[in-house]
Amino acid sequence: VQLQAYGGGLVQAGGSLRLSCVASGRTDNGYAMGWFRQAPGKEREFVATIRWSFGSTYYADSVKGRFTISRDKAKNTVYLQMNSLKPEDTAVYYCAADRYYSGNYYDTHSYDYWGQGTLVTVSS
Repeated sequence: VQLQAYGGGLVQAGGSLRLSCVASGRTDNGYAMGWFRQAPGKEREFVATIRWSFGSTYYADSVKGRFTISRDKAKNTVYLQMNSLKPEDTAVYYCAADRYYSGNYYDTHSYDYWGQGTLVTVSS
């Protein structure tokens, strides 16, 4: 599975962006697809994940109520709608795929495939 993320850019605080991640190759129902982010000088951190089959979603506390993860099975694409963006949301955002959802959705080691990252910059 290859993942291609896009949609990043520069936005003012309070604005919105939608990230997309297209998966090439088979995405079985057991998959979970997630978004992580990494700010300069910081560890990569969990943002959100969605179970491919059930559509169950999980979010980091820092983005709950502002970000929404969704998927389009027909397009093999997962989205991250980001609203009410804050300067602290500035980071490179990565999409990732977990072939066998284990419940440890917040752990980078649970994910088997990673996209190349897309930069989101939120100006104050």
